[in-house]
Amino acid sequence: MPTLNNAFLSAFSLELSMLMHAGITVSDGLYMLQDDEPTREGKEVLANLIAALDKGVSLSRALRDSGYFPRYMVEMVAIGERTGRAVETLNALSAHYERQDRLANSIKNALLYPSILLIMMTAVVIILLVRVLPIFNEVFNRLGTQMSPLATNLMELGAWLRGASTGFAILGGLIIIVALLALLVPALRGSITIWANRTFGHRGVFGDMAMTRFISAMVLSLASGLDTQEAVEMAAVLSGGSRVIDANNQTCLELLRQGNTLADAMQQAGLLTARNGRMLSLGSRSGMTDTAMAEIASRSEKALQIEIDSLVGKIEPTLVIITSVIIGVILLSVMLPLMSIMTTLG
Repeated sequence: MPTLNNAFLSAFSLELSMLMHAGITVSDGLYMLQDDEPTREGKEVLANLIAALDKGVSLSRALRDSGYFPRYMVEMVAIGERTGRAVETLNALSAHYERQDRLANSIKNALLYPSILLIMMTAVVIILLVRVLPIFNEVFNRLGTQMSPLATNLMELGAWLRGASTGFAILGGLIIIVALLALLVPALRGSITIWANRTFGHRGVFGDMAMTRFISAMVLSLASGLDTQEAVEMAAVLSGGSRVIDANNQTCLELLRQGNTLADAMQQAGLLTARNGRMLSLGSRSGMTDTAMAEIASRSEKALQIEIDSLVGKIEPTLVIITSVIIGVILLSVMLPLMSIMTTLG
């Protein structure tokens, strides 16, 4: 079964909304999209939807029965159909999945370079410990002396690493197998994601990501015609997973039930900053809640991007400094005594 990424979902929603806005039926629109679809997987998805629509079912039912589309998207389309705002819902879905795609790409790009740097630096340190230090030890032995205690201890660490190489290889193989299974088995990937959300979902940048997903989902839910409380409930489904985040979402719902405004409820629950809360409050008073929430979503995404860039900017030099210090200590532990011996001999 094809895996639909955020980019495909965003493009599909936008193109279909444009066709529907032009007065073209959903079925005819899907035929047009299928003719222009460049990928075999995309054609398979569209053919499945067309076959279902030809049987007389609704778009949301066709999306759900296909099994390709996320449950949240299916529910939003169903709500848009019930409220007569299917076109607006699809437009909001396109913007929502475009934001999710930018966020996912930003995280991948942010992690790529530090990961490569860490692997390379670790490899250099291991080579020094396992291969280079024994060579220097032989040089010192030929000169009738010994390396410094620090260099000797480092060489023993290298010998231990060399002896444990089989165990490390097995561990690395297991990690690779688990990673491949997580990629190929959706159930396992889902379990790992749930565990990660519950463990780290409320901390630091992950908590800010959850808040950004909540606000983005609020934009989508409000555009679908839901009332405020229903919109919060739907957004909580998308952004939840962590116990702390779930508790904050529940607090927001309770405050709404007690008669608080959306801005006050979200701000008191820790889902909005004071500045964004003021903007939403002004938007609600002027009848522009949707517009205010969309602007808050844009600001939250930009702030999250800045936070990720700042975090990466700290990680890279930290890795370089740490590994440079380690490499420097290893080399100096053998080079300084060797230089002293050579000076004496000279």
